Amino acid sequence: MLPRAAALTLTSAACCLLGGCAAVGSNYERPKMPAPAAYRFVEGTAQAESLADLPWFQVFDDPALQALIRDAIANNLDLRAAVARVEEARARAGIAKSYLYPQVDGVASYRARQATNAPQAGTTEENTTNQSVVGGFQLSWELDLFGKLRRQRESAYALLLATDQGRRGVLVTLVGDVASNYFLLRELDLELDIARQTLRINDQTVSYFKDRLDGGVSNRLELDRVQALRSQTAAAIPSLEQQLAMVENELSLLVGKPPGAIARELTKPLEPAPPAIPAGLPTSLLERRPDVMQAEQLLVAANADIGAAKALFYPTISLTGFLGGVSGDLTSFLGGDGGVWSVGAGLLQPVFQGGRLRNNLAAMRARYDEALAMYQKAALNGYREVADSLVTIQKLALARTERQVGVDVLKDAADLARARYDSGLASYIEILTADETLFQQQLLVAQTIGAEMRARAGLYRALGGGWQP
Repeated sequence: MLPRAAALTLTSAACCLLGGCAAVGSNYERPKMPAPAAYRFVEGTAQAESLADLPWFQVFDDPALQALIRDAIANNLDLRAAVARVEEARARAGIAKSYLYPQVDGVASYRARQATNAPQAGTTEENTTNQSVVGGFQLSWELDLFGKLRRQRESAYALLLATDQGRRGVLVTLVGDVASNYFLLRELDLELDIARQTLRINDQTVSYFKDRLDGGVSNRLELDRVQALRSQTAAAIPSLEQQLAMVENELSLLVGKPPGAIARELTKPLEPAPPAIPAGLPTSLLERRPDVMQAEQLLVAANADIGAAKALFYPTISLTGFLGGVSGDLTSFLGGDGGVWSVGAGLLQPVFQGGRLRNNLAAMRARYDEALAMYQKAALNGYREVADSLVTIQKLALARTERQVGVDVLKDAADLARARYDSGLASYIEILTADETLFQQQLLVAQTIGAEMRARAGLYRALGGGWQP
C-alpha cells in the first residue's frame, strides 16, 4: 500500500483538479448579427413556417426524383468522405479528452551483470552473475489547474460539431444538386420533345411545298427556304441530346454510379409547384443552415484555442508514480523479493522562450478574428441566397405566364399564316416566320419552367432544408 503521505498527495491533487478551477480565457458567446425583419420579396407578413421544415420527399413529389435522391444519399462519394471526416474528428475529440485523465502504463525491466573474481591462493577463477527484475505500473498525470487541457478538449469538440455540420452541408448540397440536375434533365426532355414535334411540322411543310413545286404552283425558292428552316430545327436535336447525356452523366456521378441513362417518367408534365412558398423568419436561418452553424463551431474552437494559448503562460504541474515489485532472480520474480513504490510531483514554469508563447497567443487571436469574419460572411451570404431565390422564383413565374401567352397566340398565328397562304392572301414568308418564332418561344417557355423549378430547389437548399432523413 502507498504510505499516507503519498495518498494525501494524490487525493489533494485530484480534489484540486475536480474542484472546478476556472479555465483561463473567456467562455464563448455568440456574436450579435444584424438580421432583416423579413426576407425581401416576400408578400404579406412573415410566418415562422418554412419550406425547409419539410422533408425533401414532401417537397420534391416525384417518384423518379425521390429514387435518385435516395440513391445519392446512400452512394454519393462526397457524402461518404464527409462521414469519414466526422469519424476522424470524433476520434480526435476523444484523444483530446483522454489527456484529462491519468496515464497508466505497465513497465518491466530485466538486467543481468556478470563479474569475474580474481583467483585467490589455492582457488580458481570464479564468475558471478547478478540478475534483477523490476515490474509494475507507472502513472503520470498532468493537473489541469489552469484549463489548458479543458480548452483543448472544448476546441476539439467544437471541431467535431463543425465537421458534422460540414457533413450536413454536403447532404443539403447533394439533395439540391440532384434536384436541380433532374429538373434540368426534364427541361431538356421538354425542349427535345418540342424540337421533334416542330421537325414533324417542318417535314409536313416541306412535303407540302414539294407537291406544289411538282404541280407547278410554287417555285424552287420557296422550297429551299422551307428546307433550310427544317434543317435548322433538325440541327437543334443533336445538341439537345448531347446536353441530355451530359446531365445524365452528372447525375450518375452524384448517385455514385458509372455514367448511364437516368430513369424518369417522360409522360409526366413538368409543372411548377403552387405559388405559396413559406420562407420562414430570417432569425431562424442561422439555426438551420449547416454552413452558418459550421462557421460558428469553428469560431467556438478558435475561442477555446485562445484560452489554451493563455494557459501556456502558467505553470504545468504533473504527478508521477510507480507501484511494482523487484526481484534479484528472474525465476523467483513471481514470488517477489519485495515491493517498490514512488510518488513525485513536478512543476514547469516557462521563463524565457524567445516570444514563442506571446506569438502563439497572437496567432490564436488572429485565427479567432478570421473565424468571426467568416461566420458573419456565412450569415450574410445565407440571407443573400434566400433573397436571390425568392426574387428569381417570383420573376420567373411572371415571365413564364407571359411567354405561355406568347406561345398560344403564335400557334394561332401559324395556323392563320397557312390559311392566308392557301387563300393567296400572304406569302410563304409568313409561314416560315410564324413557325420559327413559335419554335423559339416554345423553347423559351420550357427553359423558363426548368429555371423556375431549379430556383425552387435552390430556395430549399438556401433555407437549409434537405437534411432530414
